[in-house]
Amino acid sequence: MSEENKNNYGAENIQVLEGLEAVRKRPAMYIGDIGTKGLHHLVYEVVDNSIDEALAGHCDDIKVTILPGNAIRVLDNGRGIPTGMHPKEKKSALEVVMTVLHAGGKFDKDTYKVSGGLHGVGVSCVNALSTHLNVRVFREGKIFQQEYSIGKPLYDVKVIGESDQRGTEVTFQPDDTIFQATEYNFETLQNRLRELAYLNKGIKLSLTDEREALEDGSFHSEIFFSEGGLKEFVTYIDGTREKLIPEAVYCESDKFGIPVEIAFQYNTGYAENLHSYVNNINTIEGGTHVAGFRRALTRTLKSYAEKQKLLDKLKIEISGEDFREGLTGVISVKVAEPQFEGQTKTKLGNNEVMGAVDQTVAEMLENYLEEHPKEAKIIVDKVVLAAQARAAARKAREMVQRKGAMSGMGLPGKLSDCSKTDPKICEIFLVEGDSAGGTAKQGRDREFQAILPLRGKILNVEKALEHKIYDNEEVRNMFTALGVHIATNEEGAKELNLDNLRYHKIVIMTDADVDGSHIRTLILTLFFRYMKKLIESGHLYIATPPLYMVKKGKDFKYCWDDAGRDAAVKELAKEGKEDSVHVQRYKGLGEMNAEQLWETTMDPARRTLKQVTLDSAAEADRIFSMLMGDDVPPRREFIETHAKYAKIDA
Repeated sequence: MSEENKNNYGAENIQVLEGLEAVRKRPAMYIGDIGTKGLHHLVYEVVDNSIDEALAGHCDDIKVTILPGNAIRVLDNGRGIPTGMHPKEKKSALEVVMTVLHAGGKFDKDTYKVSGGLHGVGVSCVNALSTHLNVRVFREGKIFQQEYSIGKPLYDVKVIGESDQRGTEVTFQPDDTIFQATEYNFETLQNRLRELAYLNKGIKLSLTDEREALEDGSFHSEIFFSEGGLKEFVTYIDGTREKLIPEAVYCESDKFGIPVEIAFQYNTGYAENLHSYVNNINTIEGGTHVAGFRRALTRTLKSYAEKQKLLDKLKIEISGEDFREGLTGVISVKVAEPQFEGQTKTKLGNNEVMGAVDQTVAEMLENYLEEHPKEAKIIVDKVVLAAQARAAARKAREMVQRKGAMSGMGLPGKLSDCSKTDPKICEIFLVEGDSAGGTAKQGRDREFQAILPLRGKILNVEKALEHKIYDNEEVRNMFTALGVHIATNEEGAKELNLDNLRYHKIVIMTDADVDGSHIRTLILTLFFRYMKKLIESGHLYIATPPLYMVKKGKDFKYCWDDAGRDAAVKELAKEGKEDSVHVQRYKGLGEMNAEQLWETTMDPARRTLKQVTLDSAAEADRIFSMLMGDDVPPRREFIETHAKYAKIDA
């Protein structure tokens, strides 16, 4: 293809791979699920197209708007989807892109070198799952338009006006007969657009919510823009942790035709928080790019420390994980043809990427250590302390595992186990306190429901050394009861082993008050930091006990919020005499009898469980460090913004 044609993005660059018919029959196959996650995924598919234009150097402004009725509009200032006749399909290339699955310029290597959307299924899938979609293309001084209903064009592409603007505008209404959830969450979209802004520096992304006007008549709107890219991303994630070195270490290179961008920072904490991306896709299972980073970091730091004789007094062998304690990092690579593997297809398998990342990190880090001897010594001192703590943690961990489920003995005395042993049908409730634990034991179905009462507030693992965590009885009981243990994987990183997992549903069941929320957050922090694999595998849930019982005579209703309570009071009241009606506020699970707890919170036929998912690991990392760390002002602000019942004293 000639150089001229490479820059000429026209109808002939659009390639067709397969048809659209199956999308509506099996939507979850294409977008993950038909719940909240799938609903938001539609937006990401459209935004990905605009990001691809930006990666190709043709777009720097992307506007996302949530419209009344939960429709979405995405407008960019790229070249505009080609509208000319498609040579094979004999119709407008725009119609081909919008109605044929896997049709797009990203399959033509000369049009897009790398593509974020390649992992997805394209805008045609969004079209198939929308009751109505309108696309307008600003190109060649004209405005082209086509509308669709559940993926079918309502008319041929037509010119509706003239404009010197350029770009593509897609407006769609998700099909509520397909999606179980139809309401867009501003924060979920905000987290992804913020992430995209950091991963693609120099591109402005904005999010506006037009569903409800503010008091002054304007709409809630956020703009995301980053000049510093990943360096700013790491600073944002690590914002509430205490820094060990003044600023993040940063590098950017293009090795073997693979653009690599990396930033990392050391803090005084004990966890490794590494977030990795391939073509803007969060690779939560890691892969070759992460392996390359870890390998180079360990080799280069160890070599420097040995040369400087900083490890001479250390009596134990130093390991790779010691170099990563208290490290927060982001790795972003752009790969022309990524190969994804692993359980959730989010692990990068391309071997050539490992070498590219390894070389980039090694070269950058060698220079950094030579130029910053003070920071280098601080990092190595931290590594030495980490090695000593690791030795203590290993002994504590081995003790837990020796006494634990692997020996087939020694399940916690407080655990009331279920009689069935098939993990697929068994569930365990983590319940706060012996009182609620007693009620739950009486109310459960003993065949498949186990109860583990937790005494008081468990350890805040965000601020504890690892060996202290295994010394904590409540934490130890959880590991042992669940049958999981921490092992070292082939890359030398610690990983949760789920081979002997005893329950496929782990349900956190705490009181519906401030203390209950705090205990739930402590438990979630433990799972996020030390048992994240259980969250990623979809095993962790939160029970939703009712807040009220509204009763009049023999009639009663359970209510989960104030609006439900008010509606129930009106329904049960006769002739406007609402005071014949009794409202009971459940402050604790122990206030319910066993039968009430079963029918509202534990009975699979009637209960509501909230599954804990990770939409954005980087944002979750930041929030857990902020909520459970030492820095008070950001935590106070977060609680004031999100609290349903917290009253904060002045």
